[in-house]
Amino acid sequence: MTLGKCPYCEDGLIEVRDKEVRGKKVKLYACSNAHWMSEDGEMYELTQDATCDFRIWQNTLSRYGKWLSYKEVRSLLSEGELEVELVSKKYGKKINYTKTAILNQEYGVSIIWD
Repeated sequence: MTLGKCPYCEDGLIEVRDKEVRGKKVKLYACSNAHWMSEDGEMYELTQDATCDFRIWQNTLSRYGKWLSYKEVRSLLSEGELEVELVSKKYGKKINYTKTAILNQEYGVSIIWD
């Protein structure tokens, strides 16, 4: 399944890949030109034949109570930004708030903090 065109290389498409990290199944949204390998199942490195390094982990915002869906990644790729609802568990209370997520070549996604 492809979600859209890669924002950082000319001919890449963003694919959905199933990975397992620390015993949990997680989706990796990665460029078709990005080839990743892992020796221990936790640290993923680019192979030598990779020509792009773009990737977004489904759980990249999990510390804020957010897992990115296919639809949200499609929107992020086409628009370049996405409004996301995050959760803070500060002081033992759950507080919902909305922030803007943007594409970031190094981390995949970044949150704009006012």
